Amino acid sequence: MKLVRTVAELKDLVKEAKKAGKSIGLVPTMGALHEGHASLIAAASSENDFVIVSDFVNPTQFGEGEDLDAYPRTLEKDVELAAAKGADVLFAPSAREMYPSKDMTWVEVTGDITRVLCGKTRPIHFRGVATVCTKLFNLSECDRAYFGQKDAQQVQVLKRLVKDLFIPLKIRVMPIVREADGLAKSSRNTYLSPGEKKAALVLSRSLSEAKKAFEAGEKDSAVLRKLVEDKIKGEPMAVIDYVEIRRLEDLGEAKTTVDEPHLLAVAVKFGTTRLIDNVVLA
Repeated sequence: MKLVRTVAELKDLVKEAKKAGKSIGLVPTMGALHEGHASLIAAASSENDFVIVSDFVNPTQFGEGEDLDAYPRTLEKDVELAAAKGADVLFAPSAREMYPSKDMTWVEVTGDITRVLCGKTRPIHFRGVATVCTKLFNLSECDRAYFGQKDAQQVQVLKRLVKDLFIPLKIRVMPIVREADGLAKSSRNTYLSPGEKKAALVLSRSLSEAKKAFEAGEKDSAVLRKLVEDKIKGEPMAVIDYVEIRRLEDLGEAKTTVDEPHLLAVAVKFGTTRLIDNVVLA
């Protein structure tokens, strides 16, 4: 596997792969790779001839007061994991390499899909995500790009972007990878104290209870939402940002009765760490 630092190097490798008729898979990440990322890389490796993993803490998706400077950076370990899971290239550029112009060109998906859920409290976040992913899609010329279901809103935003801009690639969405106790894998889990990590288990447990209730016949969206909210409020260390049910395709307002695929999503702070999790009701 090659560690690549510049756009020019990456473009040369992509050109070679395309010339050889290879299909290309892209796994965009911000580094600090864990088992969730490993599952994406393994899937990309199984479905493509040439796999590129980006390892870039993207500054444009962090707002004022967010954890850009503290975000974990573990490049040496990332190289080992990516290579072990079948990646051909780990692309780890600098911010200047990815954003060479003083005046920015932005890519922005507008509407409720970026204004609700995480978009309410992170107003610039999805503009940064859309911009950097468009750059990565163009640089990699990928046939498929791989994302985890944990970042469900991001996935729907990027599906919209690819559709609206006629970008010829397929967004592949892979299941959430969880720790043995149910906590969704996240690079931010390293911020949690032992007590906070234990408290955070309320997220997966409440979502699991709601999913079971739905599968047992409960289709009232307000009832399902309250079930999760009440469970989380019972954990003293939890501070709720949101508990919401929204239509999966466009993240529009939920129907009273969940009779089409809906996303049940939560964002909750434990100490200074904000975690997200979700389940699909379908």
